[in-house]
Formats: sequence, structure tokens, C-alpha cells
Amino acid sequence: MISGLRLALSWLTVLPVRGPSTVDTRTARAAIATAPLVGALLGVIAAGLGQGAHALGTPALLAGFVTVGALALLTRGMHLDGLADTADGLGCYGPPERALAVMRDGGAGPFGVAALVIALGAQAAALGALIAHNRWGAIVLALATSRAAFTWCCRRGVPAARETGLGALVAGTQHPVIPAAWLIILAAIGIVAVPGYPWLGPIAVAAAAAVTAGLSWHTTRRFGGLTGDVLGAAAELATTIVLVVCALS
Repeated sequence: MISGLRLALSWLTVLPVRGPSTVDTRTARAAIATAPLVGALLGVIAAGLGQGAHALGTPALLAGFVTVGALALLTRGMHLDGLADTADGLGCYGPPERALAVMRDGGAGPFGVAALVIALGAQAAALGALIAHNRWGAIVLALATSRAAFTWCCRRGVPAARETGLGALVAGTQHPVIPAAWLIILAAIGIVAVPGYPWLGPIAVAAAAAVTAGLSWHTTRRFGGLTGDVLGAAAELATTIVLVVCALS
């Protein structure tokens, strides 16, 4: 489990953590299972940066954009890349092979650009509202929930779309109990994530889980299985949903 957590930190962040020397299926399974802990850590950092920027007199919306930019740097932008590639793959015509070829292309097409603009704009606006009301718990909840989406996408029964790559390493590694357990834990934590509105956190987590399930079903059907890009898309969509729902109050 410790090796898996180290691997998750080295995979999912730019923090100076050295991953294990050998990465096998067992370690990858543990990394995906512990990814929500890494998300929570990123949430704490992001909340601190956002609150700090706002305390220095930065307007709340601008602080939201600063936080979005910081998260992109902290994660190497790979989840954003996954969102753009997945949107382009889903937006193209042709068989799964054609969609996978589009996703492998280095550039971002119109669907990818549109997805990024909408997701980043919504995240920044929601973060600005949460920062203005000092609701840092919702930010931590959003980042933890987004990484919990990995566990559902990597559940048993979902094949890899390609024979190589991240998807091939982690596809089918998670027993269904793992995403179910994280859903319960995060929904319970969500009760205290938005002070004065105990229902918003659980609703946000449930909404993110529903969208993740739909994305996983559709991408498995469209691409023939899981890819690393789908994991990135799931993370960004779940982040956006939790932030927006928690900012509605």
C-alpha cells in the first residue's frame, strides 16, 4: 500500500516523491485505490493557495483562476490533456480505432478546446465563489472525489482499449467494493464540507459519481475499453461537478 501511495504521488503530482523502482499490477492497483488521498492533498494545497491569494486582496474570481492554474501545474496538466483528448475522441466519426488515433494525436481539436474552456471556466468561477465564502472543505472534497473516479473507471470487467499505456496497466484492477467504499466515505465527509448546507456535499459527490459512471460506460462502448485519457477526463468532470454544486448555496 505504501508503494502504491508513493506511485500515486509520483504519477499524479509534481511533488518530489520518488515512485517505487518496480511498477507491477499490484502496485498500480494500490496506486489507484489510494488516489483519493492524493486528491485530498492537492485540495488542501489548492485551498490554501486560493485563500492566500484572496487574503492578499485578489478578487475572488481571479483567485479562482489562480487556483485552477496552480492545480494544472501541480498535476502537469495531464488530466486536462486527458479531458481534451477524450472529447476529441468522442466527437469524431468512425470505429474505435479511428477514435483512439485521434486521441493519440498531439493537438487539441475543436471538441477538446471547447471542453477545456467550459471546464476551466466553470471551475474558476466555482472556486472563486467558494474562496469568497471561505469554504475550503468543498475544494478538498472536489479534488478527493475526482481521484475517486479513477477507482470506478478501473473496476473489474472494464478492459483496456490498448495493449500498452496507463490504461492497460490499471484497467480491471479495482474490486467494486473500492469505489463503493470511497463513495460512502466522501458522501459522509461532504456533510461538513459546506457549512450550513449539509446536503450539498453528498449531492455533489453523488452527481459526480453518476457522471463518472456514464462516462465510463460510454467511453468503454466507444473506445473498446479504458485509456489513460479517460481517467483524466473523469477527474476533471468530477472536479467541476463537485465545485459547481458546492458553490450553488
